[in-house]
Formats: sequence, C-alpha cells, structure tokens
Amino acid sequence: MYTGEIILLIKRGKILRRLTDIRLAILLSLLMLSGCNEAPQADIAFYGDNIITLSEQSGPANFVAVKDDTIIFVGQRDDWNGQTAEVVNLEDSALLPGFIDAHGHVAWHGKLSAMANVASPPVGPAEDMMGLVSVLKSYITLNAVAEGEWVVGMGYDDSLLAEKRHPTTRDLDEVSTSHPILLIHVSGHLSAVNSKALEIAGINENTPNPPGGVIRRLGDSQKPNGVLEETAILAIQALLPASENGSELIHGGLLDYARHGITTAQDGASSLGVINELRSASSEKPFPIDVVSFQRVDEAYLGENSPPLAILGEYENGFRVGGVKMVLDGSPQGKTAYLTQPYKVPPKGAAQNYRGYPIMPAESVDKLFAKFIDAGVPILAHANGDAAADLFVNALQSSIDAANFPDHRTVMIHAQTVREDQLDLMAEMKAIPSFFSAHTFYWGDWHRDSVFGVKRASRISPTQSSLDKGIVFTVHNDSPVVPPDMIRLLWATTNRLTRSGQVLGQEQRISTLEAIKAVTINAAYQYFEEDKKGTIDVGKQADFVILSKNPLAMPTTELLNIKVERTIARGKTIFELDG
Repeated sequence: MYTGEIILLIKRGKILRRLTDIRLAILLSLLMLSGCNEAPQADIAFYGDNIITLSEQSGPANFVAVKDDTIIFVGQRDDWNGQTAEVVNLEDSALLPGFIDAHGHVAWHGKLSAMANVASPPVGPAEDMMGLVSVLKSYITLNAVAEGEWVVGMGYDDSLLAEKRHPTTRDLDEVSTSHPILLIHVSGHLSAVNSKALEIAGINENTPNPPGGVIRRLGDSQKPNGVLEETAILAIQALLPASENGSELIHGGLLDYARHGITTAQDGASSLGVINELRSASSEKPFPIDVVSFQRVDEAYLGENSPPLAILGEYENGFRVGGVKMVLDGSPQGKTAYLTQPYKVPPKGAAQNYRGYPIMPAESVDKLFAKFIDAGVPILAHANGDAAADLFVNALQSSIDAANFPDHRTVMIHAQTVREDQLDLMAEMKAIPSFFSAHTFYWGDWHRDSVFGVKRASRISPTQSSLDKGIVFTVHNDSPVVPPDMIRLLWATTNRLTRSGQVLGQEQRISTLEAIKAVTINAAYQYFEEDKKGTIDVGKQADFVILSKNPLAMPTTELLNIKVERTIARGKTIFELDG
C-alpha cells in the first residue's frame, strides 16, 4: 500500500484474466482425462430434481459433480461416466448457487456477540426505554464490566421503541455515570451516548457540528443531548478499545453468514485498520467463505498526502480487497438521508422543510469518482435519498469517457428512493443499484407513516422498475443493520409486506427467480466474479446452498418456511442443519 496521488492498483482486467486462465486450465485437464478414456473422479456429487443452476449454458440438470473446489460436471446422471466418493440425494431439497452478500459489514457483524443487544423484536428485546435501560444494566452485571470500561450496544431503533425517540444522556445516565456508554442506532448512522462518553470525547456546548454531521442539543440550548448523527459519531468511535478476541469474533460472524447460505460476504466501508484486521484473521485461519472488503474513502483522499490505500488483488486465505466505498448521505429510518423533497415528519427540532443533508459536497464527490474511475478502481457509493442519488449520477456521468466506455460496474448502495429518471441514467451508464429491499418489512410502516408518505414509500427499492429498464441490480441485508437472513430477504423482495402485513408498492414486486438472481448471478457480476460464481456451471467454484424446498415451486408468501439445510463453499461443507 502507498499514498501517492496516482493510484496504480492491480487492474480488474488482470485479475479476471488470471481467474479465467485458472478455470481454462482445469477444463483442459478434464478434457485430457476424457481423451485418455480415464473416468473423471469426483469428491462429491448432488443428485435430484430440484437443481437450480441459473445457467444459460447448461440444460436441465439432475446431477452436479465436484472435484476439490471446482464443479466438473453439470447434467443428467445417466450421462455421468465418472466415479464419485459421495453422492448426496437431494430428495425434495433444492441445490442453488451459494448466496452472495451484495453489501454488508461482516467484521462489524462478527463483533455483535460482544455487544449489548438493544434492538427491538424480532432481533432483540428492547420494546421501550425502560426495557432498553434494563438490557444495559443486565449486560454490565452479566459481563462484569469494570468501572470506567466502555459499554457498547447495537441496534436501538427509535421507530420501534414505544416512546418513538432516541435514548438521550438522561436515559443512559440512569444505566451508569461511571461507564462510558455508546449505543449504535440500527442504521449505523446515528448513536446515543451518556454524559461520561461525552466528557471523555470532549463534546460539550462549545463543540460545533462537524462537516457532514450533527450533535443534537437539549431544547434551545447548545448542550448536547447525547444523540450524534453521521460524522459526529467518529469522535466517540475513535476512543473505543480494540477487541481482544477480534479474530475469533470475525470467524464466528462468518459462520453465522454461512448458516444463512452465504458463500461470499462483504465488508463495506472498511477502515485500513479493519482491512488489516481481516487480513490478519484470514492469515491465522483461512476464512471458510470468501470475503471482499471495500475501503472507505472521503475528501481526505483528494489531497497530495492522502491516507494509504489497500492494494486490490486476488483472494488469499479467503480474503481480498475489491475497491473503495464512499458515503454520500445517511439513513432514511434515522431521517438523515438526503432528499429532494422534505420528510413527511421531520426530526424533533428540525424545520418543516428539512430534507436531510449530504456527507460531502458535490464537488468532492465529483473529484473522488473521477479519481477512482480513471484508476480503474471499483466504487461503491452509499446513496439512500434521491438528492444523494443525484450526486451519484452526476459524478458518474462526468467521470465516464463515452468514447472509451469502461467496464466500471459502479454500485449505488441502498438506492432507496432512486427516481425513474435516475434509473434511466443508471441504465445508460451501466451502473448497478444494490437495493436494501429488506426495508419493506423492517421499516415499511415507518417509511409510509413518518418518513416519506405513501407515494414515495411505495416505490422504495424499485426492483421491477429496474427490471423494466434492463438494469442489473442486486439486493442485500446490510448486516448487522438487519440479520444476514437471505430467505427473509427473498421473501421481502418478492412480497413487500410490512410488519403490519400491508403491501408496500405492489407494482415493485418481482418474481422469486429474479430475486434469487439478485443474490447469485447478479451479485457475482457486481463483484467482477461472474466467471467463477453465481451459477452452477462446469469450471466454476463449488459454492452451493441446499434449501429444504424448491423456492421456485411455491407461492412467494410461503418462502419464510424454507430452511437452509447445508452450505458448501469451495467444495467443503461449512454449515449443516441439525435434525
């Protein structure tokens, strides 16, 4: 890694050529064996009538054979003339390509087990402020947290707490005034802290709001009330001690991903420290599934003495760096996303015309896009509000040379309120929206009644509009914002049912097949890995998920009845359902 203004990273084309060479070598070996009349040898094969290959090249298949980490046969069992050490009879179960996490924070998810769970049902127990305070007190007692040590909780949700507000210093001081306390909002874009944490961070009535962030105040005074938005959180996060068992927590988180059928995961917006932590953890013990990290970049990377950048490359021990991520705005459920029209109900103390705000000015976004597009570095850019989406499409348009159009695959992360005209531009520029379509369930009612109103809320995560325009899109859970439950994600994307059971935007529903493509073949394409993942084809990596039922053979409303029975990554079983 290095800090120069010109970023000479390993180009995507070289990576893909190397991967293609490897696959061709494997296929050539198989052909040579066939020419010598030697029967191919498989370590394991899967047999059944519910094999969903998603392949445009293979015909119907009831038999898939694997050698080491590679698929060596896809077709009819009668046509297989090789030997197999083990044959799995799928019976009524279905074999699919392994699910690919199009966006999430796997390192953060792994560390959840060490934090207090202050989420609301069905993720956690906190239903009101009294319950949240009780959870924290119990956490301190059960974990014997010494006086003066940090207490960190994850997942509080003001939209689900009975009081419909954020915890403040007054609430958290009831838990402790000797422990600094940091609670991370379910969106990850806001936090609540107690007086001790503010004192340690030096945040007081004389502290101005940082660029791209807000320190909320008590009434009309300048005294902080303990709620911090966006970049205002960074001063607190910088004080947190490093995890003593970080590697163990990361590996535990990856196994949780595997439990949900995920064979490729993402760590989006990684700091250089987290990238080094992930690399170290994978060196100590190779990751059971593939992990792709995207380093967070901001205006600091525009200067001559910009911070270091991790080098892009191939997987080593299951880990690689795939590009960069920038954050253009905040969270719709936290009401910090940047909109062109005001929020239906503004946050307490905000003006009626409040529209949220950008994290960076347009000029900086334009320069960052130009820098990384020119260097051939893949970009993820977080944009929830449609005003932030304007920043995205304008920056991308100005960065692409139409006469020498690059295969850039720039991704708009979340794209919650992206408009039809913006989707038209994204189709023209071949940008990829990655929709946080789990929002329709987790916050659909809140979006309809408080955030956007009926009209705007009904077209969040516009998947059908994207299909109509021929746009390649993906969907994601953004774990740990919500659990990495891919079955619920498929259900939410196809049904668009809210917590109260109401359909939110029926016209944006899509089929189960299209939803599955969004977490397999489309997600592989997003990562520039379509040559090795996303479909069940000869020569591709042996990443599979076995489901208890064929999702294509049931009504979408019944998808939640499906269980992940087995997850196979690189030809090895890493999760198997007991009983």
